[in-house]
Amino acid sequence: MSVRKRTWTTPKGVEKSAWVVDYVDTKGKRRLKTFAKKKEADQFATTASVEVRDGVHVADSDTVTIEEAGKLWLKSGDAARLERTSMDQRRQHLNLHIVPLAGAVKLTKITAPWVRSFQDDLREKGRSAAMIKRITVSLGSILADAQGRGLVVRNAVHELSKARSGTKVSEKRAKAKLRVGVDIPTNAEIRSILDAATGRYRPLLVTMIFTGLRSSEARGLRWEDVDLKKAILHVRQRADRYGEVGMPKSEAGQRTVPLPPFVVNTLKEWKLACPKSEDGLAFPNSVGNIEHHQNMLKRGLWPTLTAAGVTTATDEMDDEGKPILAPKYSGFHALRHWFASWCINRKSDGGLELTPKAVQTRMGHSSIQVTFDTYGHLFPSADESAEMAAAEQALFAADAT
Repeated sequence: MSVRKRTWTTPKGVEKSAWVVDYVDTKGKRRLKTFAKKKEADQFATTASVEVRDGVHVADSDTVTIEEAGKLWLKSGDAARLERTSMDQRRQHLNLHIVPLAGAVKLTKITAPWVRSFQDDLREKGRSAAMIKRITVSLGSILADAQGRGLVVRNAVHELSKARSGTKVSEKRAKAKLRVGVDIPTNAEIRSILDAATGRYRPLLVTMIFTGLRSSEARGLRWEDVDLKKAILHVRQRADRYGEVGMPKSEAGQRTVPLPPFVVNTLKEWKLACPKSEDGLAFPNSVGNIEHHQNMLKRGLWPTLTAAGVTTATDEMDDEGKPILAPKYSGFHALRHWFASWCINRKSDGGLELTPKAVQTRMGHSSIQVTFDTYGHLFPSADESAEMAAAEQALFAADAT
């Protein structure tokens, strides 16, 4: 591999020069790459020589653009039979955000500084910090897929992520904790919700409150997975927002949840009135098909919250100049949060204390770390005042002797 200066004269008589890296790639093919500055040529030569030696070098002419790599990434997702929602997100990130700004860029041009510049461009285009983070993750996934195809050596997104591992910790520390009465319904609010729940959505709400089911898991729940005699419920499948049935969110999502007597009695009554469903769904729509998520919200949760008085004032005013009230909690995850807090604090309510591992199992979390990251601050801690008093007593007792 050599670095040499090339000088020539244009047809107009202007003398120009450039620096050329002359080398043989891993396939035995001679390559020439031109640079304006010797420093850039030397840097490329140093990197390329190591990559050629290790058999991983990819020349610019052998790689593809981000747009082309993105199309291959989508094919990989289809081949892996990813959920429709995941594929929709991939297409949105690629077609709406990545391709318009950087679709023509070759993969070999993507470095850590380039990624930072790309993020700055996204920010200038009005993308939020959360959206930029998700788009960057998708870009890293595109590069990882391209690496597996031998189209690029480096994954600059992953390199940048490793370099900023300390920042990730800071972001976790800065994340707001879930608050009772703000993110998690209070016990009084739950009682009001139960009192206000009526009609065919009452069994759904009662079940979700006392089992912590995700809305997709409730939509996909079948009567064959509900054992009313043993008072248990098995989570074995879920139905996404498009009505497509698949496995739970993770392997840990396949779980068994005990049913309180109140839920058992509610489901016994509901089973007699439940619309007939070819798939044996426990909470189908009125014609026996998978219920739409928006219908569950607009016809079930939100009217019940309003009837229960679990509302919050909006910035809009009615004809009398009074703030218009809206449901305090926007989604079913608030009920899931309450179930987690109920499991964690069962002892204080006169029930049997559950270990963190038991809470993880009932919630269907993929790891105990997810449980602690989300709900760790809700676990009861030892009485620090009592501990300090005991320590002080022991200290003075030791001095007396």
